[in-house]
Amino acid sequence: MKALIWVRGTLVRALESFVVLAFGFLIITVLWGVFTRFVLGRQAAWTEEAAIYLLIWVSMLGAALIYQDKGHLGVDYLMTKLHPSARLIAEVAVQVVVFAFSGVVLVMGGWVLVTETLSQGQLSPTLGLRVGFLYLAMPLSGSFFCLFSLEEGIRLVATAVGSGEERA
Repeated sequence: MKALIWVRGTLVRALESFVVLAFGFLIITVLWGVFTRFVLGRQAAWTEEAAIYLLIWVSMLGAALIYQDKGHLGVDYLMTKLHPSARLIAEVAVQVVVFAFSGVVLVMGGWVLVTETLSQGQLSPTLGLRVGFLYLAMPLSGSFFCLFSLEEGIRLVATAVGSGEERA
């Protein structure tokens, strides 16, 4: 169990570091684009495309981090009105839906997008990068969403079992 906790912590720290670095590069890219456009008179061609791809990566992976910290938007009003047993069922159901959506749409659908785009050899117009690699943000973020929703679902059930709430 300690090994799993260590692996999870390492993955989360690596994800946090990557998002912070990508966000830093995003800021620098946008500032350079603004500088070259308004000061030098001609915007650097690569800045807009790089900013778009960095924004996608920061958004997708950042959303997974926020989800794991329970910082996402939610409608808590109805949940607070439910009986504790019903609330537990609803909370577990939410984790199941998040897991299923992330697994099917983000991981599987994203992987299809990545492999098909790579097989076509499509390159980004300005940066010349293989677009399939740029789309890897989808299955990666989906994998993190699956991990975090599974973890939260297990925690909810374990807490309920430990407190005897399932008998309430």
